Amino acid sequence: MDSIMNKQLKFEPIVELLWWSGCPSHEKAFEMLAAALNDAGLDSSCITRVQMVTMDEAKKSHFIGSPTIRINGRDIVPPDPADQPALTCRLYFKANGRPSPLPDQERINKAILSAIKIN
Repeated sequence: MDSIMNKQLKFEPIVELLWWSGCPSHEKAFEMLAAALNDAGLDSSCITRVQMVTMDEAKKSHFIGSPTIRINGRDIVPPDPADQPALTCRLYFKANGRPSPLPDQERINKAILSAIKIN
């Protein structure tokens, strides 16, 4: 019984990669996300890719740019409340403050690890 209580329990999170075809960084985002899942001992086949084609889809999904990574329905980099849905490339800022078309790998890793831990 003690060994069961001391084990860290995991569950497979709901992982979504929302993307728009006009932004080329979504493939690299998929690779980064898959690596984070594999590092956490999860299968990257749990990633659901959701392509945004119309503004109606973007509005319905609260999509502010490509790529957007959501884990259990939450954006790993929560957008500003003033950000409006759009079919565009997303701008992230690295830990050093520099702009980037992708979030930091460390942010993706932390989001995955946080999602699979049950306290």
